[in-house]
Amino acid sequence: MEELDLLKKDWNKPQNYPKISEQHIYGMLHKNSSSTVKWILIVSIFELSFGLIINFGMSFTKYDMDNTKYMKDFGIYSYYQIFMVFMYAVIVYFIARFYLMYRKVSTTDSTKLLMSSILKTRKTVQNYILFNLVTIAVVFIAVFAYSLKKQIIKVTLENGGNIANIPDSVYIVSILVAIVVTAIVLIAVWLFYKLLYGFLLKKLKKNYEELKKIDL
Repeated sequence: MEELDLLKKDWNKPQNYPKISEQHIYGMLHKNSSSTVKWILIVSIFELSFGLIINFGMSFTKYDMDNTKYMKDFGIYSYYQIFMVFMYAVIVYFIARFYLMYRKVSTTDSTKLLMSSILKTRKTVQNYILFNLVTIAVVFIAVFAYSLKKQIIKVTLENGGNIANIPDSVYIVSILVAIVVTAIVLIAVWLFYKLLYGFLLKKLKKNYEELKKIDL
């Protein structure tokens, strides 16, 4: 935005040079907005790719194989698969939305349409972040609660105990631990999103405010 800031600074400066036209300022804002939305699209695709690679790599580990067997034994593996398909389908939907937003921002020649596209893009990114945070919360609480319960049962059986004699308080504590760990992870992810997407959203907001001045 350095070039645009310089142009704005000299817009009404009393010099013998010709004033920068609003159309030229619009062109700069349009180009910058298009580039920002493109980066949002690139980052979201990278996120999906990274998640798929990690998930694929984990599928060959003993831990994942044991978990798969455990879920099949309890008859919940099909629900897990449905959840994963749903999660990736929603992420692909958001990526498709980002692509359509990028195409719309890149091709529009109207100030009002560009402003509308910027607002829609910001809203879509915010919904995408919210979906990811909710998904992470659900997954981490389920995984940690399940892992702790599994470990408790394993230790009990190894010590010759009876699963039925495990007090409910032990399971309650395991759920609370899962919630605390999830909260820590969510804060870390939120800070990451705030740093990454927050920077891009601020650029779009700044462009929107400048476009409002031109549209007056």
